[in-house]
This record gives sequence, structure tokens and C-alpha cells, in this order.
Amino acid sequence: MTIFSALRALTLPSSRHLRWLLPLTAVLITAGAEWLPPPGSSYLAEEWLRDRYIRLQTTDAEEPRVLVVDIDEASLAGVGPWPWGSARIADLVEILLTDYQSRGVALDILLPKASDPLGDTRLALLAAHAPLVLAQALDYSRTRPELLREGVLGGAVSATAPAAAATGYLANHAQLARAGRHIGNIGFIPDADGALRRVPLLTRYQGQTYPALSLALVNCCGGGLALAAGGDAAGARVAYRRDWTAYTVVSAADILQRRIDPASARGRLVLVGSSSLTLSDRVTTPLAANRPGLGVQAAMLSTLLDRRDGGTPAPWPGRLIACGWALLMAALASYTFPRLSAARNVALLAAGGALWLLLAYDVSRHDPDFSPTAPLASLLFLLSFAVPYQWQVTQQRSRHLLDTLRQYVAPAVVAELLRSDLKDPLAPRQLDVTTLIADMEGYTTQVESLPVDEAAKLTRDFLECLTGPVIATQGTLDKYTGDGLVAFWGAPLPNLQHADLALDAARAIVRRVQLLSQEQQARGRPPLRVRIGIDSGLAMAGDFGTAFRSIYTAVGDSVNTASRLEQAARDYPHDVIIGAGTVARARRHGFLRLGERLLRGKEKPTTLYTFEATMSTTTDHPAQPAHAAAAEARL
Repeated sequence: MTIFSALRALTLPSSRHLRWLLPLTAVLITAGAEWLPPPGSSYLAEEWLRDRYIRLQTTDAEEPRVLVVDIDEASLAGVGPWPWGSARIADLVEILLTDYQSRGVALDILLPKASDPLGDTRLALLAAHAPLVLAQALDYSRTRPELLREGVLGGAVSATAPAAAATGYLANHAQLARAGRHIGNIGFIPDADGALRRVPLLTRYQGQTYPALSLALVNCCGGGLALAAGGDAAGARVAYRRDWTAYTVVSAADILQRRIDPASARGRLVLVGSSSLTLSDRVTTPLAANRPGLGVQAAMLSTLLDRRDGGTPAPWPGRLIACGWALLMAALASYTFPRLSAARNVALLAAGGALWLLLAYDVSRHDPDFSPTAPLASLLFLLSFAVPYQWQVTQQRSRHLLDTLRQYVAPAVVAELLRSDLKDPLAPRQLDVTTLIADMEGYTTQVESLPVDEAAKLTRDFLECLTGPVIATQGTLDKYTGDGLVAFWGAPLPNLQHADLALDAARAIVRRVQLLSQEQQARGRPPLRVRIGIDSGLAMAGDFGTAFRSIYTAVGDSVNTASRLEQAARDYPHDVIIGAGTVARARRHGFLRLGERLLRGKEKPTTLYTFEATMSTTTDHPAQPAHAAAAEARL
């Protein structure tokens, strides 16, 4: 045996092993990233991605169960500088519980030293007999030179759920600590990057277990919440489903001076704290780098109330879903890598990554602890190692096949075959198209008074009225715009009748929306009106985008004009406003000239038209004639 034959004998088995070893390694990467890292770590930037998901999912819808009383800059300027005496805090609590009939009050404030005997006594009596939760801060640092030991701890509870281990504390003075029936911990453990994403619901210190402030408030006067023995009590993730603007926040000065409507606080759980920069209670959260710590307490309270009310998404096995996706992509890669080109395999991995990002966005709502980036790490591994390996193998096979082919086909023919390529019909090119842009007039007003499910149904029904005629007339649906759509005719396949087809679709859309409007009015709801702008002209139509996502669309002046015409329709009693480009190309429709108007972004006035037929005018809206008169006056 020669040296070369011996090397081949050693290399070939290794090559066969790599075919299954590389996909297996990819799956193990996901599994390891899902189960091995401790909470709070972010080796694969999973928290960074989850933070982006949180920002997309966060809502500004009002949180009706929570009231935040903020000792803000205005309070410090109007009432007095910090620290406030216990008498003033007692006044604040009494007003909230009596005048405003709040359900319960939690103080995100520490009072480690007694200062006012009368005020301290009043506050202690409130803590003993009223629905009041005091605060204390447990410390978790193991590197602090001197352990914190200030005040007297109180409010210990019996619990079997896991608890975080504390090393010290800052607590209230003895009179408050002994009087308080409910005391909550406001200490926290930031993640490795300094962001506050988790709050220990239970903390153990010297054999005693202490609840978090939000948990103590819910258990005090919010109906109570039982923690599972194997749950996340040692580090519960804050949902951050609501941004700071979703909470009703009032100034403490307004409460003390009784300047707000009592109904705004009645029956709510109240958090009293400070967002004042001078008090330095600022933390980093997934929503922003500098947020008041009071906002975290409000978010955690809202999270627990959602748990209590069954408002949290049903739990999904996120780790298993991630491993299943990695296994699916590894199996698919094992099948396609020997059969497709390297470019197509890269595109396959990119598509798998994009689809996973969409799936992980949904899974992240149902599983707060899985790593959304672990499958991406597996795909990156396949891209970095498996694709080059398979490309090398394919190149070796291709050279062998080409050498074999040259034995039967002239070399010049082989070279021409390698140089040839099919033209891409979706490649961007300039075409003559007609663009139709439509949306619902007054969409926000229509849906803001409806329940979410009915608002969603109305939106779907309206979009069906728009979509059906577009598809029936061979139009290309570009995109939905929330309450409307963009469509065009004449691309990707040229069509000489594109203007008439778009006008046919517009007529059909108006008829369908009128029928839907009649159904809405029969149910006692306001009528519906569609606004449509249509224009024709040259546009660049093609597949635009990136490796992760692309879209077939048209861009050009006529597309922009159609958008402006749709906006101008709000000033006319006509549902459809048509540009001169479409009028010049149409052969089967009659038009009514409305005059000229200077559209936004245009240097010269544009001539506006509508259908000659009476069906283009909607009579359901009595305010429209006034709009039309104003528009005519501007012409």
C-alpha cells in the first residue's frame, strides 16, 4: 500500500462521519444553550433578542387595576424636599384609602429611622389595621465589603416555593417593622448586562422567607396568589407587557391636595414611589436604559395580576420547540446539502433563520425562559462549517462530472452550459402599471369603541372586500396597510388592459364595502366608507429586499400619486379618485372631471377624476357634501 492510498483510507471514513456529525453537533448546540446556562446569562445574546420581542409586544393600553402615585419633581417642589416625614406619608395613605377608596396601598419607600413620634405612630397603626404594605430591601450581593444590616426585618411568610438567598437588608425602623402585617421586598438582582428582567418573588434570609412588594400587595388586598412549589419564585420574569405610559400615574402632590377625580383610584391597587431623578431610583429594563424603579414594581404587580386573573398566555415548551426546530433544520440540511448548490443551501438556512425569528416571537410570549437565539446559533454553525464542507464535496463531484462530460461533449458546449442562466421574471424592471391604494375612512373611530374580537372581525371583513376584487381582476397584491391595501396591475406580467382591470376592481370594492356598510348599520353601527386612489404610469416593479426577507413591489411616481389621491378622497363625496394617467389608458370606463388640486409632494396641480357612474358616490355620509364643497372651493 502506497502513502497516498493509506491517506485516502483514513480520509474517507472521516468524511462519511462528518455528514452526520455536523448536523448532530448543530442540534447539541441548541440543546446545550437551552438547558445549561443559568438564568440571567446571555451567552448567545438571547436576552438581547427577547428584549426586542418585548418592545414589539408591549402595549400602551391602560392598566385599569393599578394606580401609581409618583413622588415626582413637582411633588418635591410643591410639597417639600425629600425625605418626607412619616406624618406626610400617613396623610397620603389615609387620603388614598378613605377619600379615594383605593383597594390597597404599597409603599416603595424605606423608613429606616424614626423621626416623628406622632407620624410614626399613625403610620404604624395604618400598617397594623389598614390594607397597607410597607417596603424593605433585601440585598443579594456577595462581593460587598460590609454586609447591609439596617432597620428591622418584618413580614416573613411560610412558603415552600424556591426562594432567592439574601446576604443583607435595609429595612424600616422597629416600630413600623413590628406593626406591619404586610411587608414586601423591593430588592432586585440585575442580569449580567445590568438590565432588570427578573424579580425574586420570595427571598430567604436567616431561615425566614420574605415576599416581594408586588406579591405582598396581591396577597394583602388583591385576592391572593399561590406560588407553585417548583415555580419561578426565586426569579420571576417581569412580563413588561405594558409600557410606563399604560399606567395611570398621578403626582403625590395632587393626591395630598385632592386634585384628581376620586373615580380614578377607586378599587385600584396603589403603588407609591418616586420617579424623581434627584432620588436616583433608576434602573435599566428591556424597554429603556433609564426607567424609574417604580415602573418595575408596577410591571411586576401587573404581571402577578395577570397570573391571578388567568390573563397570561398558555405555557408552551419553548426549549423543546427550539430543539425540534434545530433538529428539523439539521435533518433538512442533511438532505439538501448534497443535492443543492451552496448558494441555495445558504438561502435555505437564511429562510430557516427568518422563519424561526417569527416563530420565536410567538413562543416568547408563552415561555419566558427558553433561549430564542439557540437555533440561530445552530444555523450559524451549519453555515460556517457544513456549507463550506458540502461545497467542497460538491466542487469535487462537479469537477469529476465535468471531466466525465467532456469525454462525450465538446468543451465549448460545456463552457456555454456553465455560462447560461434563465432570466428571472421577478428581477426589477420598468413597466407600465396601474396602482390602486385603498383604506377605510375613520378606521380608528370605527374600532376604538368595539371589543377586540369584533374590531378584528370588522378589519378582516373589510380587507376581504378589498382583496377579492383585486385577485379576481388579475391584480398583484403588494401589501396590507392595517386597514387597507396596495395593489397594482401590469406586473410582473405586462397587461395592456391594466388600467381598466384596476378600475373594474375599484367598482367591485365600492359595491362590496357598501354591502358591508349596510350590514354594519343594521347592527346599529356607523356606516363604512372606502377611500380609493388610482393612477397609472411607469414604475420599477420587481423583487426588492434582503437575504432574510424580500417583497415583490412597485415603486415610482405613479405609485406615490395613487397614495396622494387616496388621501384626497377624504375631501370628496366620491369613493374613488382617479389620476390622469389612468384616464388616458382606460378604454371601458367613463369619467367625471373634478378639477385640479395641488397634491402633497407635487410641484404642479394634478387633475382629479372619478367615475361617471353614480355608484362611485357614497350617500351614507352626510358630512361628505360639506367636504366636497370645501374641496371645490380650493380648486
